[in-house]
Amino acid sequence: MLILLGSFLVLMVFGLPVAVSMAVASLLYILATGVVPDVIVAQRMIAGVESFPLLAVPFFILAGNLMNIAGVTGRIYSFAVALVGWMKGGLGQVNIVGSVIFSGMSGTAIADAAGLGTIEIKAMKDHGYSTEFSVGVTAASATLGPIIPPSLPFVIYGMMANVSIGALFLGGLIPGVVMTLMMMATVAYFAYKNSWGSDTPFSWRQLGSASIEVIIVLAFPVAVWLMVQAGLSTNVAIGIALVVLLALDWYFDFSAVMALMAPVILIGGMTLGLFTPTEAAVAAVIWSLFLGLVRYRSMTFRSLAKATFDTIETTASVLFIVTAASIFAWLLTVSQAAQLLSDAILGFTQNKWVFLLLANILILFVGCFIDTIAAITILVPILLPIVLKLGIDPVHFGLIMTLNLMIGLLHPPLGMVLFVLARVSKLSVERTTMAILPWLVPLMLALIAITYIPELTLWLPRQMGLGR
Repeated sequence: MLILLGSFLVLMVFGLPVAVSMAVASLLYILATGVVPDVIVAQRMIAGVESFPLLAVPFFILAGNLMNIAGVTGRIYSFAVALVGWMKGGLGQVNIVGSVIFSGMSGTAIADAAGLGTIEIKAMKDHGYSTEFSVGVTAASATLGPIIPPSLPFVIYGMMANVSIGALFLGGLIPGVVMTLMMMATVAYFAYKNSWGSDTPFSWRQLGSASIEVIIVLAFPVAVWLMVQAGLSTNVAIGIALVVLLALDWYFDFSAVMALMAPVILIGGMTLGLFTPTEAAVAAVIWSLFLGLVRYRSMTFRSLAKATFDTIETTASVLFIVTAASIFAWLLTVSQAAQLLSDAILGFTQNKWVFLLLANILILFVGCFIDTIAAITILVPILLPIVLKLGIDPVHFGLIMTLNLMIGLLHPPLGMVLFVLARVSKLSVERTTMAILPWLVPLMLALIAITYIPELTLWLPRQMGLGR
């Protein structure tokens, strides 16, 4: 066990990527101990990605890339300006609302920061906001990406913990709302403290138009339900509702109705049993292609090819991390390291609330040094047996783990969102880190609320029959 962990840490100190460090450390451990044949490395790495739910990974990544090139980000931004731009600190509020909408399509914090964040930071700087504040609010709002469904970390966690991915998606909705409200309250605090005004004049017409778009989106599932209650089949009801929606969007040219429909289609489809979470990822890609090629006609075959190659590159890196983490986590289990750590934690406390506090500290620490996907793959086999033994719902724990790791994305030395925003804003990593620090307050408050009020996570899945 010491050889495995020691070699991993040494390789990390020497600057090797996390995935390479895990793979090499695993091989060194096997060669040094002879506990299993060295061919096991290849076999376990292949087994790590030989999973149907993992097919969702490339499709969700592709959907996010397609949304970024389909002109949807600009429409989301315009819609958010109409909805909340008139508030004090308006563009800060726009930043958060825009991330909420984009979260329903991309599933990753990095896609949010790199796509919508580029537009938001430039607009905020043009309106006189400091670069630090613009970067801070963009970084904080990007953490909503994997909490509000769909979510790549939820897919990986669901696969590792053998938990319903649909339940995880539903479980993220209310925590996402809680995080959104806390971030908006933080923007309001800064606006009050600095005497900021609004960035766009208040207009009943603009606010009414944005509100109508929200009502139309919310009316879609209600209309489907009413038609089903009237005796129509589910497929016919959805077909009629979609035709009416497309006709309204074509006639009135709404800013963001089609973008807002993405999470409705995904969550609604899974709730109704029309498709699995993996098939929902394919539906997200089809919807993205429809918007870019048919509805908005803003996507060219050249940009489509670029999005595809970007997806291949990102998917390869994600799946390589999964394969390396799989063999590393398996060796931790075989070497009894996972059992020793579990016994140590259970020997320290049998109280589930104290355990959740310790787990938060551990995952926050790990999230600062290890990639999100790798951290989930390593930590789930160690912590899940304790979670089940103490009677903690694994769906609830999945939300806790994911939010901790999202906060880790904002931290040096390996916070990917930190580096993306430093590049976008042309700030140093040090200044970007300082800009993000105040935003850890609402994120930590949200983490405490989600940790110690399980119903925030579990109420919706239970209502839909997906919870325990």
